[in-house]
Amino acid sequence: MSNKELNITDAKILRLKAEEQLKEKQTKEEPILETDVKKLLHELQVHQIELEMQNEELREANEIAETALKKYTMLYDFAPMGYFTLDGNASIEDLNFTGAEMLGEKRFSLINSNFRLFISEDSKPVFNTFFSNVYTSDEKESCEIILGYDNNSFIQVYIEGIVTGDNRKCLLSVVDISNFKK
Repeated sequence: MSNKELNITDAKILRLKAEEQLKEKQTKEEPILETDVKKLLHELQVHQIELEMQNEELREANEIAETALKKYTMLYDFAPMGYFTLDGNASIEDLNFTGAEMLGEKRFSLINSNFRLFISEDSKPVFNTFFSNVYTSDEKESCEIILGYDNNSFIQVYIEGIVTGDNRKCLLSVVDISNFKK
């Protein structure tokens, strides 16, 4: 006899033993009344309907969340100004596509890069003062600097920044004002 046949036989024997034990338990216990069965069935049906209603609410909430995410993505990622989230050392934690375009790099290659690397040497003191003021005043600060490095083109930008919340992240909005200065 093969192992497969043994397992089938063992399963059948186990099933028969389980059914015998169930019969013994049922004879020892009080019989289940038809009214009890109807009550249990009613409770199960009500519970099933409750679960279906909760499931529908979850679907609706998920649709609302997806709509909000699409809206956020459009507002943040495709905004006409650069958005940056910097930590206390000026390392880029997040940015939108316009911000990456201003720095002349791919968006995800800029994560964890220091924002100061993309500031012209002449503008670094201005930015450093601005960045220090943002963290010490906890109010919105602004400055004008020139972004650019190596062979990348230089653009004049207006920056507004503020530090938010307990995580102490600096949120920057950066607008290219090169055309206004000409």
